[in-house]
Amino acid sequence: MWGAAAAEPAGPTDGLGGLVGVAARAIDRLGEWGVGAFTLAETMVPPIPSEVILPLAGYLARQGALNLVLVFVTSTLGAYAGALLLYWLGAKLGLERSIRGLSRLPLVDREDFEHAAAWFRRHGRPSIFFGRLLPGVRSLISLPAGASAMPLGTFSLYTLAGSSVWNGALIGLGYLLGTQYRLIEEYSRFLNYAVYAALVITVVLLVVRRFRRAKANR
Repeated sequence: MWGAAAAEPAGPTDGLGGLVGVAARAIDRLGEWGVGAFTLAETMVPPIPSEVILPLAGYLARQGALNLVLVFVTSTLGAYAGALLLYWLGAKLGLERSIRGLSRLPLVDREDFEHAAAWFRRHGRPSIFFGRLLPGVRSLISLPAGASAMPLGTFSLYTLAGSSVWNGALIGLGYLLGTQYRLIEEYSRFLNYAVYAALVITVVLLVVRRFRRAKANR
């Protein structure tokens, strides 16, 4: 008589649905260097949320699917590489030309760059470190740094330090929650709702702002 077949062990992404599940499965397949690619993309395209990607990477590391140290290293290197690209762009084209070109990207608005530039003017070099901890400023602060000819060594030091703090906090949060698999599964749908709502609000605000600007320029 055949015994009951043993149930297959649940994978680390089983039970995670919606956008969170898609992101988790992508990270699981791409591995640690995929996490670095995500953080690089987030630096260049701000609407990609590291607040979702990095805790999921930490969670997968706790499940044994990823190496925790390598996740931290690749995410920080990815953030630094993206910051360097924007720094170089600001240095080569200047602040105004860079803003004019990048503000044409989808889901990116000129005011976001202007806010980051104003933050840099108010706070100077330390703004590179503290700006890495602020959504909306974190991805764009490199442009005014490059345009103002901030020394590359100083820029690199502040960028790596700030990115390490931000990435480490989010990865660590996901890692600590990794033991609470049922909690992750239960609340993933609420996180999905939050991500969807944030994306919708972002799109609506950008459309409204561009409509108002176009109306004012008539």
